[in-house]
Amino acid sequence: MSTSTSTDLSRMQVSIVIPVFNAAGSLAELHRQLVPAMEALVTRFELILVEDSSADDSWQVIRKLAGQDARVRGIRLSRNYGQHNALLCGIRAAQYETIVTMDDDLQHPVSEIALLLQALARGHDVVYGTSDELQHDLWRILASRLTKLALQSAMGAKSAAQVSAFRAFPTRLRTAFDAYRSPSVSIDVLLTWATANFTAVQVKHAARLVGKSNYTVRKLITHAFNLMTGFSTVPLQLASMIGFVFTLFGLGVLGWVVGRYFISGSSVPGFAFLASIISIFAGAQMFTLGIIGEYLARMYGRTMERPTYVVLENCGSAAAPAATSDDGARPAAMKIVGE
Repeated sequence: MSTSTSTDLSRMQVSIVIPVFNAAGSLAELHRQLVPAMEALVTRFELILVEDSSADDSWQVIRKLAGQDARVRGIRLSRNYGQHNALLCGIRAAQYETIVTMDDDLQHPVSEIALLLQALARGHDVVYGTSDELQHDLWRILASRLTKLALQSAMGAKSAAQVSAFRAFPTRLRTAFDAYRSPSVSIDVLLTWATANFTAVQVKHAARLVGKSNYTVRKLITHAFNLMTGFSTVPLQLASMIGFVFTLFGLGVLGWVVGRYFISGSSVPGFAFLASIISIFAGAQMFTLGIIGEYLARMYGRTMERPTYVVLENCGSAAAPAATSDDGARPAAMKIVGE
């Protein structure tokens, strides 16, 4: 690292946002590795741990860490809202000028944070840390690639192929989605509302310290579907294209039947042929209606104004302001966001 780059990084103030779910076994080690690495890298930093209603003792571990280190802030959500909702909560709570997001399982080595910050200091707005050696099984990798294809459609940018949960960006970008109020969240899509200046750097990807990933293949496929229907009109365009293609197909079949009747004086025999044609058209109609129905369901969901997340509890010396309520009828420890 050059002297100039070191000087630039030393002036940075960084908020590290980590969504936590069933990570009681790795949080203490994560904190132990992260603190000295950040102390040697930047002037000031804070660690925001957003606990997404874990089934283990993650919140108790966070409270202990916050009691030992004033730079640790804990935010506990009232139920499991999902990784990106928890990230949005932490991003909105960040106090410093630069935000770094990472997972809670130490698969993103803390030593690689410097690479993200260096790329950020060179003038990029969003920097992703990507790796070609992911420590996942084949099905998980295939599902991740499907998600990235859906994300590329939703983001409308080639950089979607390089996205990861290990990212850095200036805190000012959050103003672009400050008013976002929806239960469906994609941080990467929201960042495209603020900038198109994305880049990626190669980083290491370590094996999990404990446990197994909470992102199953099923969850990844569901996430990809939510991205497509929640942040993109591509499925509607696909439905229109399917309707157009099958209309042409139907006209072609009709022309063939009529032509054969006038040329040879015979009709096309067979109930099976007629049934197959009907099945094709019925299937296409049901498929397109299903896509339209999915969009209508999302519109209906947004009209109900479900909260993006609900903060149940805070801990840490810097977290007290976040505990104020936005509704006098609610307890002060609970804050509903997204109404």
